[in-house]
Amino acid sequence: MNNFAKPGTETTVVFGPFTFHPQQRLVTCKGRPLSLGGRALDILHVLVEHAGSYVDKQTLIARVWPDSVVEAINLRVHIAALRRAFRDVTGGCRYIRNDPRRGYCFVSSPVSASRSERHNLPARLSPVLGRDRVLGQLLADVPRHGLTTVTGPGGVGKTTVVLRAAELLLGYFHDGVWLVDLDALVDPDQVRAHLAQTLGLEPDALTLQLGSCRMLLVLDGCDRLLDACRELILVLRAAAPEVSVLVTSRECLDLADEYVVQLPGLAVAEELEPQQALLACPAVQLLIDRVSARQHGFKPNDRERATLAQVCQRLDGLPLALELAAVQVGVLGVAGVLEQLDDGLALLSHGRRTALARHRSLEASLDWSFERLGAAGQTVLSRLAVFDGPFSLDAAMAVVSCPELTPGQLPALLAQLVKQSLVMRDPCGEEVRFYLLHTTRAYALEKLQRNGQWHLYHRRYVLQDAWAPQSRPVPPRHGLEQRIGLH
Repeated sequence: MNNFAKPGTETTVVFGPFTFHPQQRLVTCKGRPLSLGGRALDILHVLVEHAGSYVDKQTLIARVWPDSVVEAINLRVHIAALRRAFRDVTGGCRYIRNDPRRGYCFVSSPVSASRSERHNLPARLSPVLGRDRVLGQLLADVPRHGLTTVTGPGGVGKTTVVLRAAELLLGYFHDGVWLVDLDALVDPDQVRAHLAQTLGLEPDALTLQLGSCRMLLVLDGCDRLLDACRELILVLRAAAPEVSVLVTSRECLDLADEYVVQLPGLAVAEELEPQQALLACPAVQLLIDRVSARQHGFKPNDRERATLAQVCQRLDGLPLALELAAVQVGVLGVAGVLEQLDDGLALLSHGRRTALARHRSLEASLDWSFERLGAAGQTVLSRLAVFDGPFSLDAAMAVVSCPELTPGQLPALLAQLVKQSLVMRDPCGEEVRFYLLHTTRAYALEKLQRNGQWHLYHRRYVLQDAWAPQSRPVPPRHGLEQRIGLH
């Protein structure tokens, strides 16, 4: 049986019940990851390198903050975080000592662990909220299917859910669980080589070496390289039947034995529900958690909780959108964030500077999906924004069609938008109906307004709606529509 480890993996270090993985930047306690920040891990790395000797404060600061000027208090804060993490189990600060004149010393005698690790999953720093049902589904189904694809719109948290499922499945796969991050790849020809590098294997002998292995491969971000991923998975399925593949993608791979799990946004609550229900709502919990991380002691009152529920509704419970909104609460307040959402996605156009471009903001995420559509798909999505509730295929054809876009073309184009998680299928009722998420609709409304076609297609929508009224009530219209001319 082959052992798998990333090439050049540094020797792991064991002290007491803890294991330090320098390259993975991870500390585990009896196999469970500890929540430690990046600076604390950097400090631990330096101290372990000089175990048994004192490292003065100036040296530590120079190693950990090489390009910044920081005070000694910064160092003490992260040392305290390390001590808290280790004290949880040991009952005392027996690993890190300090001397006012000599600095800090790692006093344990670390033991190098020569065995290869069984995973390369990153440390999870916060709990996964509101995903118990889908996680239970994945835990039951992933081992039974050779290929499982988790799909959903950008920002819905596919990677978070899949990584948590992979953690929970570690005990099932004898040869481990391995994350293959494809987001940074540009060349489809590099997919196979990237997988081989992750596993520490030779690309030319990859399938031969995996032939008798029982492992789980997590391919994250397949939507950018669909054709190359399809080809690789087909080869793996034929040559290594005991290797299971868990994929994240905004659209499924369309392979014969693919098991598809559609990931929705976090559950939202109505603002008029009891306060206990609002606090139990996963989307509201996440938003409060992210605001609290920036504003220590943040505790919303009853009115603010109801407003937070409205924000969650407007953002479809998308974790990325909620995180971006949380950043603005400190500046605008809870009510101010809700009011600014009337201007569309402008509030959420700036986000995480360290993330990849398409994950940096909600607008960037939607831009990436929109740009991958052909001209006809872009046209259909923009025009569908006139629908402010669920709609049928017949209604869509009546409103969207034009001489350049015939009714006969629309079913295939609509199916493609559904496949790419830009249009959602409404599961209620006997008739198949469709709808746009609030966030996607706000994005498409701006596109339709910019190309000067809003009034024309909104008028067609109003006329068809008058002749063929919707069978279900539609939600109230928001300020954005009023600002662009809907009366």
